[in-house]
Amino acid sequence: MSLDIWPQTTTWHDGELRLGGIGAVELAREHGTPAYVLDEADFTARARAWLDALPDGDVHYGGKAFLCPEVVRWLDRLGLSLDVCTGGELAVAMAGGMPPERVVFHGNNKSADELRRAVAWGIGCVVVDSFAEIARLAGIAASLGVRQRVMIRVTPGVDPHTHAFIATGGEDSKFGFSLSAGAAALAVAQVTAEPALELYGLHSHIGSQIFELDGFGTAAARMAAFAAETGVTRLDLGGGLGIAYTPDDPTPPTPAELLAVLRKETAGLHLAVEPGRSIAGPSTVALYEIGTIKGRYVSVNGGMSDNPRPGMYGAAYTATLANRASDAPTSAFTVVGKHCESGDVLVRDIALPGDVRPGDLLAVPVSGAYQRSMASNYNHVPRPPVVAVRDGEARVIVRRESEEDLLRLYL
Repeated sequence: MSLDIWPQTTTWHDGELRLGGIGAVELAREHGTPAYVLDEADFTARARAWLDALPDGDVHYGGKAFLCPEVVRWLDRLGLSLDVCTGGELAVAMAGGMPPERVVFHGNNKSADELRRAVAWGIGCVVVDSFAEIARLAGIAASLGVRQRVMIRVTPGVDPHTHAFIATGGEDSKFGFSLSAGAAALAVAQVTAEPALELYGLHSHIGSQIFELDGFGTAAARMAAFAAETGVTRLDLGGGLGIAYTPDDPTPPTPAELLAVLRKETAGLHLAVEPGRSIAGPSTVALYEIGTIKGRYVSVNGGMSDNPRPGMYGAAYTATLANRASDAPTSAFTVVGKHCESGDVLVRDIALPGDVRPGDLLAVPVSGAYQRSMASNYNHVPRPPVVAVRDGEARVIVRRESEEDLLRLYL
């Protein structure tokens, strides 16, 4: 059976896609294309599912999936915490009004300036990732008269069975301290020897877009054993739960199913998790306009600048005609972008009505994670807006970039 991969409020009326009670044609007319259309009700329902699955722990939204001040405000109201991994994401957390004690700061090469800003703000926890960073953070905290809470990022040596570019829990990784080589134990000793640092917990993250729960269970067991050795009672086991991008993908595990696996291995410990993709990804639909059709190639007015994932990871998406019904027999088309790259492909070999034409709208579901956040200005193309929809109303929460925005950077 094929999966329903559209946001929860999706309906169809005479062949037209409707999100949050608003039709695709109206959205395109009012906000232009390409655009990311975010179903606020879907986003918040997915966030609540994580809170329900871990009522006695902490849910940190993975901000790198998608972040803007309005989303920060949603997270704050819902009671989620937030993880950030750069000074820029830290600035967005501040702008959105997230209480600093509910923010966790990740990153394998945080600068002294980033750390100083975070500590001065009162950030809840810094996840230290190297011996140099431990010393750097200790000096900064001492200079500010603060005892800073830290977690130690541990690489537990687990193969998560995902794309090599997004696997982070193995021994050969730029992230964290090796458990098997003893570096993690040395990091614990270094942190506990620093008066300006408080060992708050242990952290691991084995990768992203993972469907098999065995890897999570193995990592949890290894981390729980290490916590027992060190006396730590708090474990942050990261994120990485996979989602379906096409109707033919495997059925993803639910947050409750993942937490059941984690709890088996971590009895008596305070747990935290960091979902990002599983909340943001399915909540958003990318809307494009067809410009030209050449044989089997359907060209839209976006491409690799607003969705680099197919080119980077070989990620597979689907697409559908969004503005009208069609009784025409379907044909296999490849949806491509407008950039000067032959690899600028969004969707390969997708069945679309044979009468698709310039001016039609195409919708690509599951476009909320790692698209706007990884978008670029390649070929000097301004990045699309994010339009939130709910109960028949639409509002821009990230405005469309303009050519004036691009030119403003030049001297």
